[in-house]
Amino acid sequence: MKTIGLIGGMSWESSLEYCRIINETIKSKLGGFHSAKIILYSIDFDELVKLLNQEKWNKIAKLVVDAVQKVERGGADFVVICSNTIHKVAEEVKKHIKIPLLHIVDLTAKEIIKLGLKKIGIIGTRFTMEEDFYKNRLINKYNLEVIIPNGKERQIIDKVIFNELCLGKIKKSSKKKFIEIIKNLVNNGAEGIILGCTEIFMLIKKDDVQVPLFDTTRIHAETAAKYALSELQIT
Repeated sequence: MKTIGLIGGMSWESSLEYCRIINETIKSKLGGFHSAKIILYSIDFDELVKLLNQEKWNKIAKLVVDAVQKVERGGADFVVICSNTIHKVAEEVKKHIKIPLLHIVDLTAKEIIKLGLKKIGIIGTRFTMEEDFYKNRLINKYNLEVIIPNGKERQIIDKVIFNELCLGKIKKSSKKKFIEIIKNLVNNGAEGIILGCTEIFMLIKKDDVQVPLFDTTRIHAETAAKYALSELQIT
C-alpha cells in the first residue's frame, strides 16, 4: 500500500471527511482491520484565509510547497491537496516535488466524461468559479462546456462557504439558496453540477437536485485510496 500525503486544514472540516472516506474505501477493499497509510499536514486555515483575502498567491504557493515537501520527506508516495481553491497553485507545487500530485480537477473531469456529459455547472469559492485555473482546465483539457452562477449568486455561495461551512455551521436557509442556484444553472443548460469546494458536501446531497452531482471531496478521496492500492494509474 502506498502512503498518502494529505495537505489538509483547508478547512479541517473537509479534512476529516477525506480521512473518513479514504479509510472506509481501504477497509471495504481489503477487509479486516486494514486502514490507510496517511501522512497529514494540516495548515493553519486562518493564515491561509488572510492570504486568500489579499490574493497573495505567491505566498500561498510557498506555504503549500512547504507543506507538501514535509509530507514528501516524511515518506508520502503521492500527495493530495484537500481543497479545490488551492489547486490554483498546483502547477507551481508540482515543480518543487518529485512525487505525483493527484489533481482534483482532472479526477472530477474524468467522472463527468464517464457519464457522457458535456455542459457542467460549478459552485465553489469565488476563486474557483471566476478564475481560469479551474474552468480553463475543464474546457481546454477535457473539452467540457462550463457555466457558473451570476455575480449575486457567486457572492452568496462564497459567503456561505467561508462564514458558515468552513466553521462547521449548517443552515437550512443556505441550503435552500444553494438549491435555487443549482436549479438556475440547470435551467441554463447544466447537465450536472460540480461541488467545487470540499465543504459543500456538508450542505448539498445528491437527492437535493435532479441532475448528477460531482462531489469533489468524495471523488478525490476515493481515488486517493484506489491509487494507494495501485488500482489506478494517474495520468
